[in-house]
Amino acid sequence: MKEYSSFEILGPIMVGPSSSHTAGACKIARVAAKICPEGYENVEFYLHGSFAYTYKGHGTDRALLGGIMGFKTYDSSIRDAYEIASERGIKYSFIPTNLGEEYHPNTVKIKFNYKDGNSEYVIGSSIGGGNMIIVDINGIKVEFDGKFPTFLFQYNEQKGVIAEVSTALADDNYNIESINTTKDELTNIVTLTVELDENANENLKNKLLNNSRYLTSKYVEV
Repeated sequence: MKEYSSFEILGPIMVGPSSSHTAGACKIARVAAKICPEGYENVEFYLHGSFAYTYKGHGTDRALLGGIMGFKTYDSSIRDAYEIASERGIKYSFIPTNLGEEYHPNTVKIKFNYKDGNSEYVIGSSIGGGNMIIVDINGIKVEFDGKFPTFLFQYNEQKGVIAEVSTALADDNYNIESINTTKDELTNIVTLTVELDENANENLKNKLLNNSRYLTSKYVEV
């Protein structure tokens, strides 16, 4: 688990009332909407732990809706998230649930459902002070906090992927903030997470994302 400064814990810039229940929730949803494809038919928010019990009173519902619409934590539009979602024709539901003891008490599973019957989901936890961490993408365990621009790749286990990505970044003079891999032992699908210290340019995104060796490739900009 990463360490956080006193400033991060005490002073997130946000629409309140709670850094954990509004700011953190908004960040989770905003990142989830960037990870999952656009064009979803409806979205389901599965609320775990204290999120399930206090989401209405603490504004978690509005923060989550605002997040999937791209609002940042300090955007006053969060207060009108219901009305704006209705205007945009966004269908949604909030479902209190128990995701299991492995998850932090402030956790939400955001499931995007598509017209073709497919769905994708992201699980994220709000860990205090407006900070959050994404812990699961479509059943693949991950760990990143959305603070840095991030490339996400999923691929069948094979040699040379990390070297190829690292070389492309070095060639374009980018610094890697962190790099992590996780593997699903049943499918042998690897998830590679690469955080940068600055946003990627279009040339780099095209070079890394348009590669047939990946099952999925995504870029999440801060």
